[in-house]
Order: sequence, then C-alpha cells, then structure tokens
Amino acid sequence: MSTLNDKAGFKARVLAWAKKLDVPVRALSLRQMRNKWASCSTAGNYNFNLDLLEVERDLADYVIVHELLHSHVPNHGKLWKSMMLVHLGDYDALAARLVKTTTSEKTVPQQRLPVIPFEQRKIGRNNVVETGQGVVTSRRK
Repeated sequence: MSTLNDKAGFKARVLAWAKKLDVPVRALSLRQMRNKWASCSTAGNYNFNLDLLEVERDLADYVIVHELLHSHVPNHGKLWKSMMLVHLGDYDALAARLVKTTTSEKTVPQQRLPVIPFEQRKIGRNNVVETGQGVVTSRRK
C-alpha cells in the first residue's frame, strides 16, 4: 500500500471521500496533533493529524471516513458502525492496524479503548458493552 505523503494529495483524498459520502467540507487542515488522528466540528471544519501523511493509504482512508461520517452520525452507535462497514469493510481490522502504526521514533495517537471485533461484542445489563475479558465501557443512555 502506498502512503499519501503530501498535503495536497491527502486533501484531495478527503475531498473525494466527502463527495462520495455527500458531506460538506467548509475548512480542511492538516496540523500536528498529539493525542488524536483527527477532529471535526458541526460547522464542517475538519482537522487531520500530519502523521497521517506517513501511514498507508487504507489507514488514512479509515480516519478520513471515520471523521466524515460524523457529519451524518455524531456518535459511534449502530448506524455509524453500519456506515463504516458499508464504506470500508472490516474497519475494525483497520483500526487495530492504525493503533500499531508508528512513524519515525514516536508512537502516533492511539485509541482510548481497545478494539474489540464486532462478533465478540455484546450488550449486557445496564447498557454495558462486555467481552469475554470483562467489561470494557459503559454506554450513555
């Protein structure tokens, strides 16, 4: 897999996905971020981590689609997960690879919660997501 190693190429990729997903983009920027891969606002402003220029294209696409879909679905619920599945296929595998990715000598931002394969997820009492290894996180009501 190739990388998107220049800003113009990355921005073109974001805009291509935005068109495909019917998402309006008001502002698009790449900047150094210490703790996350990207952020978005309800106004259509998208910020992406510069480290994404050095990851494989399919991993960059995962982050791009992840953020753009928040224009349609603000959370990571069933609808958002379904949309991710439709557009990227096994997005959990991409997320897991992204967590393991490093650029130069530093670790790039990682997700706060472990990635759990979809088939291992189940909702327990009180809307708590459980795995065979115990409770991972609680859901808001």
